[in-house]
Amino acid sequence: MKRTALGPTAATRPDSPASKKRRVLSGLALVPVVLAPLLLAPDAVLARTAPVTGVGGAGAVGTAGGSTSAAPKPLEGAVVYVNYDAKGYPVTRYEPGSGFAKLGRAPGITFQFAASPDGTKFAWITEDGRLHVGDGSTEKVVAKGAAAGFPCLTPAWSPDSTEIAYFPKSNADKSPLMVVNADGTGARTVGRTLGACHLAWSADGRHLAGYAGTTDGVYVFDMRSGTSVRARGIKLANHVQSLSPDGRKVVVRTLSPEEPGGDGVWPEKFWTTVVDTVTGKKVPISVKGLKIGAYYLADGRLVVRVAGRTHNTLVVLDSSGKELQRLAEPAQARDQGILQIVR
Repeated sequence: MKRTALGPTAATRPDSPASKKRRVLSGLALVPVVLAPLLLAPDAVLARTAPVTGVGGAGAVGTAGGSTSAAPKPLEGAVVYVNYDAKGYPVTRYEPGSGFAKLGRAPGITFQFAASPDGTKFAWITEDGRLHVGDGSTEKVVAKGAAAGFPCLTPAWSPDSTEIAYFPKSNADKSPLMVVNADGTGARTVGRTLGACHLAWSADGRHLAGYAGTTDGVYVFDMRSGTSVRARGIKLANHVQSLSPDGRKVVVRTLSPEEPGGDGVWPEKFWTTVVDTVTGKKVPISVKGLKIGAYYLADGRLVVRVAGRTHNTLVVLDSSGKELQRLAEPAQARDQGILQIVR
């Protein structure tokens, strides 16, 4: 098998500072990226609608426990987006009816940033290894000594938006995982994992998952035991976007042995797969069109992003895979990445 390394077509930008600057950390091999274009699907019937019934069935996306007990509140379309421009990477929160509001700006060197699940805060790591938290108007350094200069080593917010997980500088194969409160207190080491790239934190608060810096698989970390295990069914991957509430299913960008790894920056869009990390089986996504991302909500719904010519669409599925709702994204966000789906 040809071994690949960090994140390929996952919207790595060849003209970015990160693509001109390659570093190597133990366990993280960085190689140039080869981009493959995403062919966008038509917008047909992808306008915003009221909740509708769609196709789906047993075994489709959702939590391990089956359907939810009560009908959830429909999404309104509040989303945190990241854009890539010549001055850096502006992060904005979009609210239907009021438009875009600035949440922060990621530095154009490290690419290491994340938005809180409640959409009110933004965390980023600067080249000097400082972990910052801001809300669009104020900011604070909450930790020092973070691993910096490696695009895929993004911080991850806890599901209640009160804590941040990140990796300190280390030469160990298994990276020590740190957690700190959003106000800078309570920093602690919670364990070690090989899955250090693009961490996602499950809604139950117990699990985090990331892919290995060599792209050799995805690892699920258990906060209770402080240990991590390799997810079944994923040989190579270069992006983890989301975990189901119980930490069992992962939204991931898988790779074939022939594909390059890239340099691991946040993707604007990527070919989307959902895998059951216990059985190793792919979980069907009952949505037509080009799927370019997906997020699990805290109640087990899965929000699938579908590409369009003028705008993308968010398709909401219940835990059995049945379609509940469609929301048209703003046209301005068509080529931007999603960091969080808020409500």
